[in-house]
Amino acid sequence: MTSVDNNEPERGSDDIIAAEYVLGVLPAAERTAATRRIDLEAAFARLVEQWEGYFSPLNVAYQAVEPPASVKVALDRRLFAIGGAAPSAPPQPSLWSSLALWRGLAAAAIAAFAIYIALPFINPPVSVPQTRLVASIAPADSDVSYLAVYDAAAGEVSLSRVSGDPGTGDFELWMVEGQNAPVSMGVIPAGETARIAVTPETKAKLDKGVALAISLEPKGGSPNGAPTKVVAAGGLTNI
Repeated sequence: MTSVDNNEPERGSDDIIAAEYVLGVLPAAERTAATRRIDLEAAFARLVEQWEGYFSPLNVAYQAVEPPASVKVALDRRLFAIGGAAPSAPPQPSLWSSLALWRGLAAAAIAAFAIYIALPFINPPVSVPQTRLVASIAPADSDVSYLAVYDAAAGEVSLSRVSGDPGTGDFELWMVEGQNAPVSMGVIPAGETARIAVTPETKAKLDKGVALAISLEPKGGSPNGAPTKVVAAGGLTNI
């Protein structure tokens, strides 16, 4: 993968502030200040809009879920003592049971992961034209879901497994070009994340934008050069 050591924005830079604003992990005071800057500074507003675009592919694997009505009732009861007496002061929690602590750790982890993914996309070396495509490989009558990022400069596809498990078999990645027969790109290594190198022949087709599919195969991959059971698929789009 292309090195980003010399391109990484400094902590506190407008890039990082805009990214954390979009992720919703800024402290209240800093978020208020950022919101005010969006209204007053066109350049900062454009940065926020860019980061919304960078992170938008991360949303496609998830569907909006309507919270149950009981959630609002419980919040009203806790915040405004509606439907009963005001709650008594809760016991002081320990450090490891602190909700604020875990929220902070979760927010930091999400921000670090998302910025790590997006950093190569915002400051690529000027002298090297690069193609980066993303695909949400969504379930096809299964619970298997992946996020794929194709980096032409690195010549590889990076995969992050969102859900699903191959059990005793293996997942295999395929390139699907129009009505042509799927072409195997290799068995996906075990783990939550993986990288698969791209051959020059496959690279020429990926650069134009094709579809990716994942099949469930016996251990070691497809026995006959064709997908045994397609469990997820999605098209590549430009970032």
